[in-house]
Amino acid sequence: MAELKVRTRETGASAVVGRTGLPHVKSLTGGELDIVTNPSQPGFGPLDLLYASLASCLVLSARIAASRFGVLDRLTEVSVKVTGEKAHDEPSRVARFDIAFIIKGDFDETVRHAIAEAAEEEICTVSNTLRGGPDFVSTVSAE
Repeated sequence: MAELKVRTRETGASAVVGRTGLPHVKSLTGGELDIVTNPSQPGFGPLDLLYASLASCLVLSARIAASRFGVLDRLTEVSVKVTGEKAHDEPSRVARFDIAFIIKGDFDETVRHAIAEAAEEEICTVSNTLRGGPDFVSTVSAE
């Protein structure tokens, strides 16, 4: 496995919801969005954000992988679609992620698959976290 170069910035998010209304999310880096809860509403729900986090991490990681393999100059575009299947039992969770890579560029299928594999299994922080079962440390207060 290649040496990992860790670049950090402050990360995190907070969400707030009242007795009625929709949740509002803010990132520590300044992003904000309202969360939708009705399936017919356009926008992002909590699972959409999970899938979007994985998809965006994978496209960036695929570009990094192409660079590591020395083929970045031949890469045209990477797109990733992530969907999933919720578990049919408790607790509520995603039981399976379905990931479809489209990697455009001037290289063969072997390189294409190597880029996807490196992105998913070595580079992407989100996929590594989801596979790793991180610890959850919670605090609860009235303020």
